[in-house]
Amino acid sequence: QVQLVESGGGLVQAGGSLRLSCAASGRTFSSNTMGWFRQAPGKEREFVATIKWSGRSTVYADSVKGRFTISRDNAKNTVYLQMNSLKPEDTAVYYCAADRTPFRIGVLTTSLEYDYWGQGTQVTVSS
Repeated sequence: QVQLVESGGGLVQAGGSLRLSCAASGRTFSSNTMGWFRQAPGKEREFVATIKWSGRSTVYADSVKGRFTISRDNAKNTVYLQMNSLKPEDTAVYYCAADRTPFRIGVLTTSLEYDYWGQGTQVTVSS
């Protein structure tokens, strides 16, 4: 059974930093695209960042570009999201996602393109 488990969320003041982790189990995702999404109260789930299997290709939402960094450790089957210069508008539940297809071509930025999801971790940024 495939599981994605996020951790690292919490309460932080504006301008602070958090590092989210997503540990996968049940299969290896070393050949698969992985991503982070978030959903704020009353809003739709939105794309945050994605990373290809090699770790060398990343794409970010404009709202987080320059502040967030996605990375992965394939040996640990884990993907990370380093979040710096946090703003109150970054407050949301953050979800990790994985694509089931190895070596998929293209940039995956919509939730429909991902097959596995974690349960989410809450990030709250106070002003």
